[in-house]
Amino acid sequence: MIEDSETIDEFLARHASDVEEAMRKAAAAEIMPRWRQLAEHEVDQKNGPHDLVTDADRKAELYLTRALPALLPGSVVVGEEAVHANPASYEAIRGDAPVWIVDPVDGTRQFVRGEPGFCTLVALALDGVVRASWTYAPALDLLALAIRGRGATLDGEPLHAGSPEPGRDLDVATSHPDYTTQEQKAALLGLWTQGVAPRPCGSAGLEYLAIARGRLDAVAFSWEAAWDHAAGLLLVEESGGAHLTVADEPFRITGGNALPFTAARDAATARRVRGLLTAGA
Repeated sequence: MIEDSETIDEFLARHASDVEEAMRKAAAAEIMPRWRQLAEHEVDQKNGPHDLVTDADRKAELYLTRALPALLPGSVVVGEEAVHANPASYEAIRGDAPVWIVDPVDGTRQFVRGEPGFCTLVALALDGVVRASWTYAPALDLLALAIRGRGATLDGEPLHAGSPEPGRDLDVATSHPDYTTQEQKAALLGLWTQGVAPRPCGSAGLEYLAIARGRLDAVAFSWEAAWDHAAGLLLVEESGGAHLTVADEPFRITGGNALPFTAARDAATARRVRGLLTAGA
């Protein structure tokens, strides 16, 4: 556990692997035994048919809510399912304590369908700044780590997003239309233009990982929930990428962002996608 005199940087140097171990144990105990084995009563809707929650989401979040503060005394957890039950708990992101931001199963629709495209996301933030993040895809056996100022790795190997190949259409993953306002839909329509190949997004966490790996050029998203974005945005940053809102500002996990926003393999691509979004608005 962290000592009183330790800083967050010192904690991460000593315990980043302990967070990974906690995530692997949560997945082994609560997620993977239910993958392709879900009973009907283990799946519920939260805000409609595209917003699902399962027993795997709930139980994995409870596991991590116990395990993570035990590593860092004085820290708190903001988890997707706990916030759904008590929206006021989201305010901890704006507080003074170190905060673990947890999405136990990102890509629940894919998980329910028995597809491998889901992951567990954990980010550690302090004063509104994400200091470290972990992206674990148990069905794909992938673990990405990003530590602010120290780079990003995938299974221990450095990640470098690079830049899109000149002359090729930009591959851009976009928000599901069900989660966009009319104004946001108009902005996203700016991507339906020559030189861009937009498609609906899957798991946000895995889309961010695809950017960090140089396998996706950008995303354009229209919602703010920190558990979907905190881990992946740091992963993109630390692999050389950038993110911008339509107000030409980096995305803030504390909220109040002008939407949609983009994250991309490099700053030039982020500016290009932002320009298309503002042209469509």
